[in-house]
Amino acid sequence: MTRRRTLLATGLATGLAAPFVAGRADAQQTRWQVATPYPDGNFHTRNIRSFVQEVEQASGGRLGITLHTNGSLLPMPQIKRGAQTAQVQLGEILLSAYGNEDVFFEVDSIPQLVTTYEEARRLMELSRAPIEARFQRQGLSLLYMVPWPPSGFYTNFAVESLENLRGTRMRTFNVMTNRFATLVGATPTLVQAAEIPQAFATGVVNAMVTSAATGVDTSAWDYARTFTPVGFTFTKNAVFVNRRALEALPAELQAAVRTAAANAEARGWQLSTEARDSAQAALAGRGMTVATASPALMQAMARIGQQMTEEWVGRAGDDGQRLIAAYRARA
Repeated sequence: MTRRRTLLATGLATGLAAPFVAGRADAQQTRWQVATPYPDGNFHTRNIRSFVQEVEQASGGRLGITLHTNGSLLPMPQIKRGAQTAQVQLGEILLSAYGNEDVFFEVDSIPQLVTTYEEARRLMELSRAPIEARFQRQGLSLLYMVPWPPSGFYTNFAVESLENLRGTRMRTFNVMTNRFATLVGATPTLVQAAEIPQAFATGVVNAMVTSAATGVDTSAWDYARTFTPVGFTFTKNAVFVNRRALEALPAELQAAVRTAAANAEARGWQLSTEARDSAQAALAGRGMTVATASPALMQAMARIGQQMTEEWVGRAGDDGQRLIAAYRARA
């Protein structure tokens, strides 16, 4: 599978680069490839599919876009680099999954830093310009960002306090979940979303913290009995485009892409709020216990979130310090 992806990606890079290099994007149909790591039923995937359809329709046939879902073309760790090197023209990632590349990308994965959609939107708007600047320097243009619903713990036991997580093997997916697992005395194990069921089935992990939407995507009722929502984070997906590919388009098509992106961001936030409620209901409907977090658990979460915020500020430099100061000033 890895060899097949590499060959396909290489072929795409070779075959699709010519229209952009030659500057003939308006003389023939341009074909873009889009890579997303999420399955077809996920609300992020449904949203980017609507974005693609809107752009194609606005182009009047001049721009064709092929969407590759569920990591079928590139797995998540390779998508950003794939867009930078024009293996694909558009990509979608969980931004915080790239925290090892840039600490600033981790900010929305700090536990309890934001606890509502309103706070998540404020943090996004304050962080947008620094994120855009980072993407620009890497040959990318940020198109839109959409949050995941608030997350909680998946276990086969009740989580009345953080002490209940001590000694577990916890699935992690970014720097911050790795740090959280370490702080609560769990063993962190990096597992991509598509591999979660197998990881639970084989005992590689026996606990995780993620959104109810991911639980539905991965049929969590097959491997966990309890979901305890704690509003852990509102991590965001970022959708971006290769700058040269975008700038090779006629001005009116570039504007159409930007308009569709703005529409996708607005639509995506609404879809996220809907997914919060529908996904939890789906977990309960499949027999899982959707627990209510105890006051002791939430107090402990607040304390650990404060510690992780201060640790992040210490690592994030001037941009991070300014961001947290501005966020707190508007709280």
